[in-house]
Amino acid sequence: MPSLAATRGPEGRRQLSAPRLRPGTPERAGLDPDELAQLVREVRELTSGDPPWAAGAVVIAGRGPVIAVEEAAGWAVRYSAYDEDTGRGLELPRSAWVPASVHTPFDLASLTKLFTSVAAVQQIERGTLGIDARVAAYLPDFTAAAEHGITVRQLLTHTSGLRPELPLYDCRSNAARLALLRAEAPVSEPGGAYAYSDLNMLLLQHVLERITGLPLDVLVREGITRPLGMTATGFGPCPGAAATEDQRRPWAKADRGMLRGVVHDENAWAVGGVAGHAGLFSTARDLAVFCRTLLAGGSYGTARVLGPDYVELLFIPPGLGFALDQPWFMGELAGRGAAGHTGFTGTSLVLDPATDTFLVLLTNAVHPRRRPVPDNGPRAAAGTRLAGAVRGM
Repeated sequence: MPSLAATRGPEGRRQLSAPRLRPGTPERAGLDPDELAQLVREVRELTSGDPPWAAGAVVIAGRGPVIAVEEAAGWAVRYSAYDEDTGRGLELPRSAWVPASVHTPFDLASLTKLFTSVAAVQQIERGTLGIDARVAAYLPDFTAAAEHGITVRQLLTHTSGLRPELPLYDCRSNAARLALLRAEAPVSEPGGAYAYSDLNMLLLQHVLERITGLPLDVLVREGITRPLGMTATGFGPCPGAAATEDQRRPWAKADRGMLRGVVHDENAWAVGGVAGHAGLFSTARDLAVFCRTLLAGGSYGTARVLGPDYVELLFIPPGLGFALDQPWFMGELAGRGAAGHTGFTGTSLVLDPATDTFLVLLTNAVHPRRRPVPDNGPRAAAGTRLAGAVRGM
């Protein structure tokens, strides 16, 4: 990872400083401009079909501290509802459409898991959380996790054996939701096969809140977003965000109507919008800062959110919260230690320490309705274009 430059703090003390992001050209970033121009064209095409792959999209990509591409396309708000009879979105009057811009916040969905994971590793670095400690050491009242010996590492690596989710959205009270979580036993042996589960991050949220005495939104704000200057990142509500879904049964798990500025994920909504697995809103530029910070060993400018050794810990296979080298959404960026994640609403990010590159693609692909079968082709194609831009130079 890049070295940090020495600077002087306000009181003359020697500090470490990592370069901040700055706009530039593909050539200045050491990237092939033709490949990046094609990346932008392909992202624009995602918003122009009938129906489009996504109503709106923002892409940002760069290398080192240089932003080589930052483009928006399509619409943050386009539809008023989904028409079950025609299988199409009902469009608002054209005058009511809201264009997507590079400043548009999007519902990050499962990209939230990355922030929960960093918050956990911060506590590991401080010695308040043991990576191989049993969850029962912090949450003895979570009886099923205690009985089966689930560990913090297993939560972070999705090897706890817990099923993907629980119907918290059908519970009538927070007490009932908490009782479900406390009683939920793994369906396979902890420490075994990878099985992606939102419940891992919900339990991890409870661990973090128990050991710090602070809610997750405060931990993320004070430990990550505020020091990094990520002022557009936070848990909702977020009134100016891109719209998501006309959320109704039977395709969804709750009847909430067209959503904008409130969390899309039904379980995150059920627990109040702040959840370990979903709930954050952000912009592409803020997420580029997050990527750049991790590529620089945990520092950005004079802010430090993790030490380099603990950033490396995040990326040791199979990854703590981060998915590693997954071609299905990273394309040809995968293969040498690329890390990232996707979000159900149409979001993704990838950072590649081997080439010092980053790629953020934010879309509202669930506007006006989620797909019956996920389509990750555009995410993978974007990653392949960025990989080609590296090779082209």
